[in-house]
Amino acid sequence: MSSGTDTDFGLPEAAGGGTSGTAPDAAPRTAGAPQGAEAPQAAEAHTTAARTGEAIAASDLHAAATGADTFPGALREALNRRGLSLERVSERLRVRGITISQATLSSWQRGRSQPERARSLRAVDVLEEILELPSGALRSLLGPRRPRGRITPVGAEGTALQILGEDSVVEKALGARFRHFNQETGSLMVHDVVTVGESGTLSGITTTNVLRASRAGADRAVFVHSFDDEAAEPVDIRVTCGRLVEATYLKGLKSLVLEIHFGRELAKLDTTVVSYAIEVSPSETPATHYERWTRTNLHEYLQQVFFHPGALPTDCHRYVREKVGAPPRAKRRIPLNDTHNVHVLTSRCKPGVHGVAWDCAPGAGTTGTGTTGTGTTGTGDRPG
Repeated sequence: MSSGTDTDFGLPEAAGGGTSGTAPDAAPRTAGAPQGAEAPQAAEAHTTAARTGEAIAASDLHAAATGADTFPGALREALNRRGLSLERVSERLRVRGITISQATLSSWQRGRSQPERARSLRAVDVLEEILELPSGALRSLLGPRRPRGRITPVGAEGTALQILGEDSVVEKALGARFRHFNQETGSLMVHDVVTVGESGTLSGITTTNVLRASRAGADRAVFVHSFDDEAAEPVDIRVTCGRLVEATYLKGLKSLVLEIHFGRELAKLDTTVVSYAIEVSPSETPATHYERWTRTNLHEYLQQVFFHPGALPTDCHRYVREKVGAPPRAKRRIPLNDTHNVHVLTSRCKPGVHGVAWDCAPGAGTTGTGTTGTGTTGTGDRPG
C-alpha cells in the first residue's frame, strides 16, 4: 500500500489522532461522492448500515449517496447529474454574457464562498437553466450574507489544511462536511494494527480510538480511509466497539467513509472507545508503508504492522513528515521480532504525519498501495 490517511477533525484543544470523528447533527448522514471538475468522473458512492458487530460485505455497499439540502450540496449534485465539468459550465455562462471563473464555481460548490453580488446571483439563475433545475432551486438555498471572498479556515480545519493541503482526498470525500467534521470529540489515544498478507499487499486494518467529548451530546464519529490502489477495496467491515450507522465507499476517490455511533450521548469530557476492523481485497502491488496524520496532539499513538511469514521485509524504519507529501525526517530503523511484526509507540504525538516504511523482499515489488482514514481529532492513518 502506498498511502492511507485516517483523519480526525476535532477541536483544537482536543488531543488528536485516530480514524474516527464526530460530525455535527446538522451534517448529512451520507458521505456523497464529490461533484464537479475536482471530483473524478468515475466516482461512485455506495452506502449501507449495520448493527454493532455485524460484518458488511462489499456486495452490500450499494445505494447511491443522497443529495444535500444546502446550496453547495445541491450545486454539486446537479453538476454530477448533468456530467458537466466546471470548465464547461464557466464557458456556458460566458456565452450568455456572464463571466464566472472555474475557481469561483469551485469555491461555491465547496461552501468556501457563496454568490452574493448582483452578477453572481444572476449567474445562479442561469446555472439553474444550464443544470436543468426548477427556477429558484439553487437561489432559495443561499444562506445569510457572508464576508466577501474565500472563507478563511479557522481552528482545526486550518490545521488540517496545513497538513493535508488544498483539495485533499479527505476534503473531497467529506465535501461540505469538511468544515465542521468531528467538532464534538477529540482523540486521546489511537492504536492501529496493519496486516500484510502473503502476497505482500495490505490485507486488513484494525483501529481502536479513545475519544473524549468536547461538548455535551456527542454521540457519533466519522472516519475516512483512502486506498491508493484501485484494486484494494474494503470487502468486510466489522465494528466491535460502537454501532456502525453507515459505510460509504467512494470508488472514484478510493475512499471509505464510516459513521459510528457511540451507543449513548456523552457528557462534556466523557470518554468512549470506538474499535473496528476493515478487511481489504487483494491487490497486485505490494505495500511499502503505512502513515497516520494528526492535526492535534495525541496523548499516545501505537502502530503495529504484522507481516505474513511469506512476505517478510528486509528492513523497517519509522519516520515523520511535517505534512502530506513532505520529505520524511527523523528516520530511525526499527527491528522485526520473531513473531513477524514491528511497532512504534509515540507519546505526546505531535501534529504531522507519522509512518512506518519497509523494504520488500526481492521480487515482491517496489511500490505500494494504501488506505486513508479519517477520524475525530485531526489525525490520519496512511498505510502504504
